[in-house]
Parts: sequence; structure tokens; C-alpha cells
Amino acid sequence: MSFRLNFGKARGIIVSIIFVLVAFSGGYYLGVNGYKARVNSALQVQLDRSVPPNKNVDFSLFWQVWDTLEAKYYDKSKIVPSKMVYGAIEGMVSSLGDPYTMFLPPSQNKIVNQDLSGSFDGVGIELGFKNNNLVVIAPLPDSPAQKAGVKVGDYIIHIKDTKKNLDVSTQGMSLEEAVADIRGDAGTTVTLTLVRQGDSNPITVNLTRATLNVPSVTLNWVGKNSNIADIQISKFDSETDGEWDKVVTQVQQKQGAGGIIIDLRNNPGGYLESAVHVASDFVPEGTTVVIQQNGDGSEQDYKSQELPRLQNYKVVVLINGGSASASEILSGALRDDKGVELVGEKSFGKGTVQDPIDIPGGSGLHVTTAKWLTPKGTWVNGVGLTPDVTVTPKNTDTTDTQFDAALKLFQ
Repeated sequence: MSFRLNFGKARGIIVSIIFVLVAFSGGYYLGVNGYKARVNSALQVQLDRSVPPNKNVDFSLFWQVWDTLEAKYYDKSKIVPSKMVYGAIEGMVSSLGDPYTMFLPPSQNKIVNQDLSGSFDGVGIELGFKNNNLVVIAPLPDSPAQKAGVKVGDYIIHIKDTKKNLDVSTQGMSLEEAVADIRGDAGTTVTLTLVRQGDSNPITVNLTRATLNVPSVTLNWVGKNSNIADIQISKFDSETDGEWDKVVTQVQQKQGAGGIIIDLRNNPGGYLESAVHVASDFVPEGTTVVIQQNGDGSEQDYKSQELPRLQNYKVVVLINGGSASASEILSGALRDDKGVELVGEKSFGKGTVQDPIDIPGGSGLHVTTAKWLTPKGTWVNGVGLTPDVTVTPKNTDTTDTQFDAALKLFQ
């Protein structure tokens, strides 16, 4: 996922999406003058049915359904106004047909925020959509999902969790619903049914959730003389900038360092600003890193604003089908601005920008506001970046053939 952040001030919670906030109690207008839903400590909702003067909309059908449910639904304990408000807002947002524009009730918004804090409980799967089906963008390194053999591109068709009393198909499920269903406390178990390209039969995996605290940036020295920096960036979260800066210092201090491999395979994205921060170490100050095209037709260029500490190093970038969003921004910028070669497989193809709104009470609204393009104007959405050197690994491979291909470019 990618995020638009104001330079110089990163808000602690930004995920991949911004929400239209026009919610009223029962779904109409929350947080703006007009229809209001006020939730007290007992989660009781006071309803104001007046229509805001700037909204020419007939809500009589909405209220007719609301009143009918209250009057006729057999189980009155299920009539919880606050939940009906959330459900109505979710329906309004989902009507846009964009899986990355979503409303997050407080419990789900908390999960999203934890993801970008660098530590959370779960199975370690970054989720997305392909052809409107729930898909694994990437399993996190050393996560329960990766250890169980979950792979990039696996479609998740069913979720079962006995403790949560869940046994559901993912057909028509929203991203936030999928995250909430799969996420859970460390030590609990969830069963996923997967469909994998090339396999005719579904695959069932039982995953025991764990506390995940995976560094977003790691460094290893490789090559005959151990002089090639293998820098793996697993995601762009709140810790990435600081971890990246430490790695840059180590590379600068290495005697005889001969080049850098940036491994973005299975990196699902994150903060746009962090991708710009990393790119800024390779391209001249003031160079365009990514172009944002807004819904009103205007454009905004995000440029490198720092001196490039690693400008003189030869660089190769590794990508695959799990490289999405902010990792595609970095890959595209380095290729367009510096002529860096991309090695591996075609990237995921997520080319939209999301902004977040935190709503009082703990909810979140994430709305797609723009699309982003590489410095030369390429829009990757649904297409991805095609590598300069394509290497498709085989199940019979005993070595990392993609990494080996990247390393050969330094010989």
C-alpha cells in the first residue's frame, strides 16, 4: 500500500487509503455539520434526522429501512445503533467499487495502525486484490505464513477460525474484513484455504498466530569478496527511515564496497514518504521521484530533498509479484532517474495513492485520492513493472536464481 504524507511531518498513522467522510448516524453524515451520530459511554446513539443544507439527498428510504428493522426484526438484542451506523458507512464506501477505499471501525483501524508500527500479532500476510479476489501480496519473512509455505499470488478463498466462530468464504469480502478475520492474538489458530496458480486442488493451511516484529531494513554482505551490499527492505513502515539511515552509514564505512542490491521482493509497500527518502540517497537533490495525478486534474511532483549519500554506487533492484505500491515507486524512480536495472518478475501493479482520516472515537476512513506515476509517466496500476532481466524461479531450484542473476550484474 502507498501513502501520501506531508514532507517533514509524518503522522504516526497512515495506511494505504483515505476515506470519504460523509457519515450520518446509520451511515449518512458523521463528523461534518448536518446529520450527526453521537455515541455516549454506553454506546447508545442519538439520531438527528435533519438533512444538511448543502446535501440535496432524499434519505426517506434509509430511515424507512432503519425503522422497519427496529420494529420488526425478531432479535432486538441485535439492534445496536452504533453497529448499524458502521455498517451503513461501510456500505456507502464499498459502493465506490475500490477495494483500497475503506471505512475502518475502531477495532479494525487499530489493527491497521499496528501494522505500520512494526510490531503486531498475526500470521504475517500482506493482503490485496487481484481481479476482485483476495490475494496474498507477500508473506512476511520468518512469519507463520511463510513457514507454512504461503506464497505470493495465492488466492485466499476461505477462512476458518473456531474460536472466533468463523467459517466464511472470502467472496465479496472487503479488505478490512479479511484483515480482521485473519488477524488474532498470538497462540490462536486460523485455517486458510488457498488456490495457487498451477495447482488444480485447493490448499489448506493451519496457521498459529505469533507476535511479529520484523525489521523493515536488513543488510548482508555478499559476493566473492563480501563487498556487495544486499539490502532487503521488507516494507515501508514507521521504522524504515531510521533503519535505512543506519544501513547507509554501514555501507559508507565499508572499505571497498563494490555495489548495492536492493531487494524489494515481497515488499507490499507502506509510506510513500519513506520510498522517497530511500530514493533520495541515489538521485540528485531536486530530482522527481514520483508524480501524483489528483482527481481534479492537477499534478504534484515528489522530489528528492536530500543529498544523495549513495549516488556513486552501482545499484541493482530485485522485484517480484509481491513488490507493490511504495516498493514500485522506489523501483520505478531508480530505473527512470538512474537507469538502474530491475531483476526478477513483474511487480504487483498498485498505482493509486491513499490518504487517511482518523475519526473521533477510533474509526478510520481511507480514500483513494489520486494515482501515481513513475518519473517518466508510467502508471503501473494493474500492470506492474516489467523487469529488465526476467528470472522466474522454479520449484526445483536449490538456490535463489533471481538473487544470483542480480549478483552477476556486478561481475
